[in-house]
Amino acid sequence: MSGALVLDVLLWVVVGVLTLAVLALARQVGVLHQRVAPAGALMPTRGPKIGELTETVEAEDLAGRRVGIGGAAQDANTLVLFVSPTCPVCKSLLPGAKSLASAEGLQLVFASDGFDPERHRAFAGDVGIVRFPYVLSQALGMRYGVSRLPFAVLIGEDGVLRGRGLVNTREHLESLLESWRTGVATLQDHVLGTEAVDGTDGVARYDPPAPEPFPRREETG
Repeated sequence: MSGALVLDVLLWVVVGVLTLAVLALARQVGVLHQRVAPAGALMPTRGPKIGELTETVEAEDLAGRRVGIGGAAQDANTLVLFVSPTCPVCKSLLPGAKSLASAEGLQLVFASDGFDPERHRAFAGDVGIVRFPYVLSQALGMRYGVSRLPFAVLIGEDGVLRGRGLVNTREHLESLLESWRTGVATLQDHVLGTEAVDGTDGVARYDPPAPEPFPRREETG
């Protein structure tokens, strides 16, 4: 009987030690989560700077309409997504881009520097983006420093460049909006910027500036 009691006590001790180990591990995971930088859109070094007033680039879309991208006279906040028919990642990103634009009230424009309009028309039909403006313009890509795809540019309705960068997921697209809301150029800057240390646990935390409100299209009806 005494042997069984000792065994029970040892088992409970083991359970207690394992519980403490799990709690300590959970705390360390939380610390790492706070310290690891969020994955945001990767902004190239060349090209216009965030906060600059953009210049209007006019191009003809696949439907033959003249489309003006950038400049002070914008109808709405605009998300320009540079894609290509030969880019698998671009295709996988399209549903997220359409969903995000709808949720945030963004004007969505697709762009490419291709020279085969018929191929792009077929691509637009295959992936279901015919109803969106789709322009072919080398000048537009050069203006925003596009070197790899998919690449996104976020322009405010005031014509100011709010974000740009290489995007591979919907989260990367959302990071452009989040950077605008927090008032920093990129989410990398959000982590590498001004930091404050909490003396209780020594974890470095970012003290963000006052956020700039993200204008959203007013709903009617």
